[in-house]
Amino acid sequence: MKIIEVSNLIKKFHHLTAVDDISFSVEAGQIFAFLGPNGAGKTTTIKMLTTLLHPTSGSLKVNGFNTMDNQDEVRHSFGIVFQDPSLDDELTAYENMELHGVLYKVRKDLRKKRIEQLLKLLELWDRRDSYVKDFSGGMKRRLEIARGLLHHPKVLFLDEPTLGLDPQTRNYIWDYIKKLNKEEGITVFFTTHYLEEAEKAAGIVAIMDKGKIIEQGTPKELMEKTGKSSLEDAFISLTGKGIRDESASGVDNLRMRHRAWRK
Repeated sequence: MKIIEVSNLIKKFHHLTAVDDISFSVEAGQIFAFLGPNGAGKTTTIKMLTTLLHPTSGSLKVNGFNTMDNQDEVRHSFGIVFQDPSLDDELTAYENMELHGVLYKVRKDLRKKRIEQLLKLLELWDRRDSYVKDFSGGMKRRLEIARGLLHHPKVLFLDEPTLGLDPQTRNYIWDYIKKLNKEEGITVFFTTHYLEEAEKAAGIVAIMDKGKIIEQGTPKELMEKTGKSSLEDAFISLTGKGIRDESASGVDNLRMRHRAWRK
């Protein structure tokens, strides 16, 4: 079953084509890596998948719902962990979870049970009454993941989930993501610039550059196709060695916030 379907997607900003006629799909229960250099169009695509931007043309479906015609259903079908911090530091871990559950209209009895379940799963239950401002970066990431799963989404979008974390914490976070994928049956759609993460975790990798998907397959298939021994080397072979300016596209800056889709 395809949980995400993108067909002939185009997004233009005046004379700039940020996403240039791309098509791809993601199977339910898959861990899918969406990779590309800065300014490739990844974030613009994610914004359209999560109803924050309207496409210029083409179609997108999440969990069988069209992102234009069924926005509420789409929004309840996914959870998201932002690249930028989005927790309220002045609230406790439990209060952050509770607020999210209220916003998503999770029934009170289910909300309480689900909060306990997720905080225990991510080893944060003992810190449930601690203020988030006192958490480490890794603890905040784990809490954001727990919060994103509270309403039982079918898809979890992760935008650079381990950015700025030390290697030990990054491995720890990924162990939990893979555990959640297995135990919750949730589809994981993630971006990262740590290519070794994608090589280890992803079932399928799509590489985007200059608004187009230039290659897609398993990490092994991409390495074999390019004759490289690592996904990072394969990625560089496909996208080039030149340093990219993140501001080059003028649109690939992810500043998602909950209120954007609850208005």
